[in-house]
This record gives sequence, structure tokens and C-alpha cells, in this order.
Amino acid sequence: GGRVKTLHPKVFGGILNRQNNDSDVAELAEYDIPQIDVVIVDLYPFEKTVASGASNQDIIEKIDIGGISLIRAAAKNYADVICVSSVDDYAEFLELITEKNGTLTEANRKRFAAKAFNVSSHYDSAIFNYFNQDHEIAALKVSETKGKVLRYGENPHQKGFFFGNFDELFTKLHGKELSYNNLLDVDAAVNLMLEFKNDAPTFAILKHNNACGLAQRNTIKQAYVDA
Repeated sequence: GGRVKTLHPKVFGGILNRQNNDSDVAELAEYDIPQIDVVIVDLYPFEKTVASGASNQDIIEKIDIGGISLIRAAAKNYADVICVSSVDDYAEFLELITEKNGTLTEANRKRFAAKAFNVSSHYDSAIFNYFNQDHEIAALKVSETKGKVLRYGENPHQKGFFFGNFDELFTKLHGKELSYNNLLDVDAAVNLMLEFKNDAPTFAILKHNNACGLAQRNTIKQAYVDA
């Protein structure tokens, strides 16, 4: 019924072939298996189907079997196969193979492999969470793939990322990109303001998570000036 397409030795043999392994190469020749150098896959949209309110049967049919297997096989054999696991990576892949005339470094290949396992692990987490809604298996699967790169972490030599929908919470008006410490200040400010919810206009000024000025007045402007 069209449910089995790619699960075949001639496909996976060509993907998993180690080109520096004489035994693998000999088997490819013996069974007339073509070498596969690039695997490009976009998985069935499982999360979108769940979010759409589709029926259980429609959701089940969006659990990709062949696609996820292709991704895992190609990423495992990253030394010989480039795995492009999302439409979001098409532009980067095209740019790299155009610049390098089709030859990618091991670092490039490993990066694509990392992206591939990020896609596959996120996909499985979403499926588990769907099945576990009514069963409450004591396991926590959290997968956030859209991290916002911060200017730096707690110190300038450290990296920092924000996970979640920042634009849903705040609108950045101007200034430099945010750092981890900026977000800690924002978090402290929001928690402090919650204590004055539905009160008169209140303004707080924070530095390093501490309120160094706070005032409650008849107007926001006066509260700001006095704080």
C-alpha cells in the first residue's frame, strides 16, 4: 500500500557502505548496489498533524519509518555520506557543495550528522509525548531546537542560548543583542513586578538581578523618576 519504499538492502547498502572497507566495497560490486553519497530527507510532519487536531489514525500515519531510518543510516556513515535532514539546511548544503566543488571536510560532514541526530531525536520525543499523554510513563522528553544565540553567557568568554519564544514575551526596541545576564535581569524584573500586579503604577530599576531603585506613584513617569 505504499508504506514500504526505501527499506531495501540496495538503498541501505549504498548508504552504509564504508568506502575504505574492502569487504563493503566488494559486496556492493557483488550485489550490484549503487554507492549513495548524499541523503536528503524531509520527515512526515508529525507535530503539525498533531497540532492540527487530526484523528489518531491520521497522526499514526505521519510517523515516518523509512525517512527516519535513512537519516540515521546516513548520519552514522557521515564519513562517506552527507545527510541533509531538513529543508532548513538546503541553502547551507548547496552553498558548501558549490564552494567546495562537492568535496566537504570531515567537520562539515560531522556538522550535518549532528543536525540529523538533532532532527531524529526531536522527532522521537514528539512521538513519545503524544503516546504518553494517557499513560504517564515517568519520563521527561524535552526537545527545543530553535535556540536564540545570546551575545554571551554569564561571562564574555562563554556561549549562551535562549530557548523558547522570546518575541512572544517581549519586543526588543533597540540596543545590542541580549546576553545571559540581561535575561536574568529581565526574569528578576518580571518576578518583582508580579508582586505589584493591579497596584498603582510601579517602576523598578535592576542591576545584576537586584532592585537598586523602586517607586510606586500615580504615573509611570513619576515612578520612573523617583526610582
